[in-house]
Amino acid sequence: MLGMPPQDHACPERRYGNDLITREFVMKKVKTIVMLLLIPGILAGGILSCSPRKAQPVKPVNIPDNEISPDVWGKAYPAEYELWKKTEEPTPPGKSKYKRGFDDDKIIYDKLSEFPYLALLFSGWAFGIEYNEPRGHAYMVVDQLNVDEGRVKAGGVCLTCKTPYSPKLEKELGRDYYAKPYREIHAMIPERHKKLGAACIDCHDNKDMSLRISREFTLVKALKDMGVDPRKLTRQELRSIVCAQCHVTYSIPKDKDMHSTGLFFPWQGSAWGNISVENIIKKLRSDASYGEWTQAVTGFKMAFIRHPEFELFSNNSVHWKAGAACADCHMPYTRVGSSKVSDHRVTSPLKNELKACVQCHTESPEWLREQVIAIQDRTVSLMVRSGYATATAAKLFEIAHKARKQGKHIDKALYDKARDHYEEAFYRVIFVGAENSVGFHNPTEAMRILGDAAAFAAKAEGLLRQALARAGVDTPIMVDLELKKYLDARGKKKLAFKKKFEFKDPYGVQEKF
Repeated sequence: MLGMPPQDHACPERRYGNDLITREFVMKKVKTIVMLLLIPGILAGGILSCSPRKAQPVKPVNIPDNEISPDVWGKAYPAEYELWKKTEEPTPPGKSKYKRGFDDDKIIYDKLSEFPYLALLFSGWAFGIEYNEPRGHAYMVVDQLNVDEGRVKAGGVCLTCKTPYSPKLEKELGRDYYAKPYREIHAMIPERHKKLGAACIDCHDNKDMSLRISREFTLVKALKDMGVDPRKLTRQELRSIVCAQCHVTYSIPKDKDMHSTGLFFPWQGSAWGNISVENIIKKLRSDASYGEWTQAVTGFKMAFIRHPEFELFSNNSVHWKAGAACADCHMPYTRVGSSKVSDHRVTSPLKNELKACVQCHTESPEWLREQVIAIQDRTVSLMVRSGYATATAAKLFEIAHKARKQGKHIDKALYDKARDHYEEAFYRVIFVGAENSVGFHNPTEAMRILGDAAAFAAKAEGLLRQALARAGVDTPIMVDLELKKYLDARGKKKLAFKKKFEFKDPYGVQEKF
C-alpha cells in the first residue's frame, strides 16, 4: 500500500518514524496491557488468598498434673522455654555496679569482702563463712550444693525456695522434710532434676498457664495471716506474689536440740502493702525458738533475715503504688517472632539494657541508669555507716563480757537497754544488706531503715560506754573491730578477704568516723 513500508515477514523488526521496534518489545507491551487489565481480579483474588489466615490455636500439648520437667512445658510454650533456658547464660560485666553475681568474668563475688563488717556480724554463723552474690534461677541448687556445708545445716528445709520438688517433699514427709539432713532430702529428688532450680510449675497452672501459688505451706499461710485471700488476688498482683514465694525473708524455728521444726514468713501483724521491718523484727524477737544461731562476738542467740525483696518493694514504694509488678521490671514483654511474651530470662533491668524501664519512662537508658546508680550509691553509703556502727557496738559487748568475767560490775539496766538497741540495729542492717536491689526497690524506705539502724547502733554504743565507764573499764575512742580475724581463713575452703571487691562509702563519709 502507498505510504507503507514494505513488509518483510522474515524481519522481526518494524520502524515507526525514527524508532526501531522489536517483536520482543511489542510482546512486552502487550503483556503489560494484559496485566493491567487483569490486576483488579488478581488483587481481589490475592486479598482473598493471601489475607491472614484465621488464627489457629496452639496445638494442644497435654501437660500432666504435677509435671515438673520444663522441657515438657516447653513443647507447648517454646518461646518462653527458650528464654527460660537463657538464665544459664552469664551477662556482660559492668552493667551493674553493685550486683555482679553472674557476669561474663565468671567471678563469684564474695559479699563478706564487699561489706567486711558482715563477717563480724555473722561470726558464728555459716553466712559469716561463705556468702556470695547470687547467680540467678538456673544456679539456685547448684550454688547451694557448693557453698559451705554450714549454710544447709538447718536441713531439708533449705530446699524450700530452691527446688520445684519442695511442695511435694513437704507434703509427703511432714516434719522430716524440715529436720532431716539436707543431703538426705536432696537425694530424694530424681537424678535428672537434682540441679534444677525454679521451673514452670513453680508459677504456672498446667491446664491454662495461669499464675498460681505452688507453696501453700509457706506463702498461702503467710497471706492468710495478714487477712489476704489468695483466691482474690488479681493477675497483676499475682505477677508479684508468685515471686514472693521465694524472694522474701523467712524464719526456721528450732526445738531445744536446734532441729528445724518448720518455716514461716514473719508477716504476722503486718498488712498487704505494709510489711514493715518493725513488725518483722517484733515477730522474730517474740519467741526464743526463732533464734537460729549464736553470734560469736556477742554470744547472743539471734534470728535471721534473708532476701526480703517483696517486703521492701511492696511497702508503699513508688513503683508498687503505681501498680507495677515484679514481672514488669524483671520479665518485661519482648518480641519472639510475631509473638509478644514475658521475658523468662529473669534478670536485673540494668543487665537488660533497661528495656523494662523505657516501656514507661521517656528518658534515655543512659539517664535512667545514672538515676539507679545514684540511688544505690546513697544506699551503700548508709549501709557502710550503719554496718560499721553496729559492728562497733558488737565489739563493745565483747569488751563488756570480758570485763564481767574479770569481776567487773556491768550495770544491768544499761546493758539490757544497749542489747535492745543493738538488736534493733542489727536486724535493720542485715535487712537492707540481704535485700538484692541495693535499696532501689524502695529507696526512701531503705534509707529510713538504715538511718534508724545507725541511730540504734549509736545509742547502743553510748549506753555500753557508760556501763563500762561505771565499771572502771577504759575503752578506746576507736574500737578495733579485728576484721582480719573474721575475714581470713574462713571455713574448710580457707576463704580470705578480697580487697578489690570491697565497696567503700561512695562519698567518703565513713572515713571520718
